[in-house]
Amino acid sequence: MNGSSGLSWRMIREAVTRISGRVNQTPVLTSETLNRLAGASLFFKCENFQKTGAFKARGATNAIFALSAEDANRGVVTHSSGNHAAAVARAATLRGVPSHIIMPDNSVAAKVESVKRYGGKVIFCAPTQAAREGETARIIAETGAVLVHAYDDLHVMAGQATTGTELLDEIEDLDIILCPVGGGGHLSGISVAAKTIKPSIKIFGVEPAGADDAARSFAKGEIIPSVNPQTIADGLRSSLGARPFREIQRDTDGIVTVSEDAIVMAMRQIWEIMKIIVEPSAAVAYAAVLEKKLPVEGRKVGVVLTGGNLDLDKLPWT
Repeated sequence: MNGSSGLSWRMIREAVTRISGRVNQTPVLTSETLNRLAGASLFFKCENFQKTGAFKARGATNAIFALSAEDANRGVVTHSSGNHAAAVARAATLRGVPSHIIMPDNSVAAKVESVKRYGGKVIFCAPTQAAREGETARIIAETGAVLVHAYDDLHVMAGQATTGTELLDEIEDLDIILCPVGGGGHLSGISVAAKTIKPSIKIFGVEPAGADDAARSFAKGEIIPSVNPQTIADGLRSSLGARPFREIQRDTDGIVTVSEDAIVMAMRQIWEIMKIIVEPSAAVAYAAVLEKKLPVEGRKVGVVLTGGNLDLDKLPWT
């Protein structure tokens, strides 16, 4: 869907206009208790209140509404077992075009039903990357559908960047933004947007220690693929995409890792103290504050809560 050039501020501003009214402008919440525990002023950007329950709605909506009428009428296809799947199905239905959603046959039943409710046609495949990509290629060959990749797509990245523009529109004097990183679409978009708006701001990615390919890639300067990631944060098991990595290298200040215990503790504190539901992947950024991975004391810190979709029968503390 995109050329080889990078993510531009013009693309991000176009995304802001394109998705306006089609996704939620999510709230920024604070907690005196969590501020006191952290010794910092924390501003939680609540993408758990986004359409489909996660930030993925931004990128999918921008990508699908950026298509020409001719391309859109061919339909869209993606492979995803989670939040991106529902986001693509919803955006395609909003535009009135068909969506083909490739999902592993071991996907959580609730997530499959969510895709169906949003109007997506679910096609199951074996739970391997090769099977997902192979089935996607088959659908493209048979239908001509346009691929909307979960993160390695400039229009998707531009849509995700709008999380950052909204956050800085509301809290202009932030010192730091912390964002979870999996495939890198969200972190890269936020980094480009935030550095354009406020060049002095610091942007850090956060990922589980058991799925630390982004931290290792950032340190080495080249993508090190994720192999057998082990983490409760299922949304962060993807390997970095090439397009997001280029932007992360340029505009992100660092990537830190957090333990599984910290992720669970962060998730539980947010549930108990803030009274909002977040999934494990969303709690990762706050986990970095809990584990004191960065010097945030006395700073104004934006903490991106990426989503709130999870299996309520399998909570990590039960």
